[in-house]
Amino acid sequence: MIKAGIIGGAGYTGGELIRLLVNHPEVSIRFVHSKSNAGNPVHKIHADLLGDTELHFTGDLDLNVDVLFLCAGHGEGRKFLQEVNIPEHIRIIDLSNDFRLKASSVIGDREFVYGLPELNREAIRKAKNIANPGCFATCIQLGLLPLAKAGLLDQVHVTGITGSTGAGQSLAQTSHFSWRANNIQAYKTLTHQHLGEIGESLTKLQPNSDIEVNFIPWRGDFTRGIFVSSLVTCEWKAEEIHTLFEQFYEGHPFTHVSKDPIFLKQVVNTNKSIIQPEKVGTKLVVHSITDNLLKGASGQAVQNMNLMFGIDETTGLQLKANYF
Repeated sequence: MIKAGIIGGAGYTGGELIRLLVNHPEVSIRFVHSKSNAGNPVHKIHADLLGDTELHFTGDLDLNVDVLFLCAGHGEGRKFLQEVNIPEHIRIIDLSNDFRLKASSVIGDREFVYGLPELNREAIRKAKNIANPGCFATCIQLGLLPLAKAGLLDQVHVTGITGSTGAGQSLAQTSHFSWRANNIQAYKTLTHQHLGEIGESLTKLQPNSDIEVNFIPWRGDFTRGIFVSSLVTCEWKAEEIHTLFEQFYEGHPFTHVSKDPIFLKQVVNTNKSIIQPEKVGTKLVVHSITDNLLKGASGQAVQNMNLMFGIDETTGLQLKANYF
């Protein structure tokens, strides 16, 4: 059994991770860390886990683990590793944005590999430390990576909408029900924090290119999921584009290509991403959908753990969308 510890288990990503690992056939959760909830049963915060686990939050660390998941906020992962001496043999999967960029991927003797399996699967298998990608970054990249591989990217215009869980569990004006319900808003226009990691991944596949990604994210009036539409100019025929995407994602169990219109309920509550290229004249729009808490966060973290420990990457992640 893989012995796992979770730092920051009281938030949305921590809760999703507990749900996955409690039912993972190859994992035993040794501890779930939360200073503010220490001593409380996990189900006091994540009420759906009542009856599924007797775990309690702890303020102490049990370093008798094989893998440590860092689910704290942005900036907290680096701070934690600076303050706590984690033995070298313990593998780390960080879900913040602290180690995603090459310039910030090293701390002490630890070097983090960018954890997008559809891009870096073989490097992930050999890695000791993983920087889990961002949710919007995952969804956008999966729609663009095949085009970058074919050298087809120049200017990219992206719009994407995300559910309220993407904002985290801490309350803010724009995460209250009374604000979100029947409402929509653009935010961080052209300045979203995921643009850096997207750019690094695209130029890895299409080097020596000046790829410009213009991204306008939207806050949606729903809880889970991301729907992205990416617009580029492309002379290829629709069938050629579809073949390009099918070949790129062949052998990747969680990313699928559709010729039919896609919709968010196909992926919510799963670790899947679905891609739909749509060609109109010389314009190509690539629609991509994913669950921001699963393939966009905790599900992908478990997928990365599976790869790191040499087990089938779908283990514990064969989830069914609710659909209705």
